[in-house]
Amino acid sequence: MKRGAALPIALICIGGVWLLKSAAWLPNTPTLLALLLFAAGVLLLAVDGFNKSTLLSSPLLAYAGASIYAMDQLNLAASHFVAFGMVLAGVLLLIARSDRVPERREPPRRFPRQDD
Repeated sequence: MKRGAALPIALICIGGVWLLKSAAWLPNTPTLLALLLFAAGVLLLAVDGFNKSTLLSSPLLAYAGASIYAMDQLNLAASHFVAFGMVLAGVLLLIARSDRVPERREPPRRFPRQDD
């Protein structure tokens, strides 16, 4: 009986992060979080393509990453970034209502094979 690969993968990931952190090769936590959020926004747009869903989520993820980085590095107030993020989300929601923005493609469904 084969067991799942979740435990070995988790051990590799935790050990790798621990090694990077102890060797001081890993950036501080806010910078790492900002990079991951920004990368997630760009990757989501690249993988899923431009549609009503990614029009809202991709820019907001990238904005959240940029905001966290700016707040950490420039010591700016979070209230300004939250307020501008609300305005940005509202504008993106209005743009997503347009008929020119395509709907999200649904992946093809795979039904179980039925043998008679």
